[in-house]
Amino acid sequence: MDFETIKFETDTRGVATLTLNRPEKHNAMSAVMIAEISEVCGRVAADDGIRVLVLTGGQEGKSFCAGADLGWMREQMAADRETRMREARVLADMLGALNTLPKPVIGKIGGNAFGGGVGMMSVCDVAIGIEGSKFALTEVRLGLIPATIGPYVIARMGEARARRVFMSARPFEANEAKELGLLARVVIPEALDAAVEREIAPYLVVSPMAVAGSKALARHLGPVIDDAVIEDSVRRLANTWETEDAREGIAAFFEKRKAGWVR
Repeated sequence: MDFETIKFETDTRGVATLTLNRPEKHNAMSAVMIAEISEVCGRVAADDGIRVLVLTGGQEGKSFCAGADLGWMREQMAADRETRMREARVLADMLGALNTLPKPVIGKIGGNAFGGGVGMMSVCDVAIGIEGSKFALTEVRLGLIPATIGPYVIARMGEARARRVFMSARPFEANEAKELGLLARVVIPEALDAAVEREIAPYLVVSPMAVAGSKALARHLGPVIDDAVIEDSVRRLANTWETEDAREGIAAFFEKRKAGWVR
């Protein structure tokens, strides 16, 4: 089946690759992309022949994922609370599907990631990035909060490290992303393929059942991300969308001006 916003392929070893494929939009997440990623997660989980999933943004040196699509943002501005919460749940469900996938997920992060893109990195079991890439949790620039991705970002970084970047929107480079726990390794662009292959290789000689069980155990022992946590993050985001700061921040973004709080 052909997809509109992603590419999906599997090689003879059972290594599947999910490529975000909106380069003209810096791989920003649209409703269609979120649905297509969720569909792929279902396929991968059900296919005993798939041993590993590689998540990538395609062209190295470009964007891995720029966060939310601008068209989606405009729709949210005009939507009612119920619609906003429904859309947030769809995103949360997609992240949850990647986070609990019974196969290892290796992030091949060949470029920048912002907002929801950082959330996507956080649900990878291991993420390899390249020198020169930039990252940021940009929601607060718009008067919003990183609510839907928050449980996954905190689980990956830990609260103390996450607080360094969670509410400032300041950009940070690949080496700091490694220090924060977001990236496992940072390599030069030319070494990215080989670095990802080194992560893949061990999974081709171990029990897939034991890998799935071990991942489920790690998730069970880690920070709780259950329905109650997800629903709370959705509610918090919906509350924030209704604030004057959110209206001002998003309007300023689309009008290409500084928000009223900028000093």
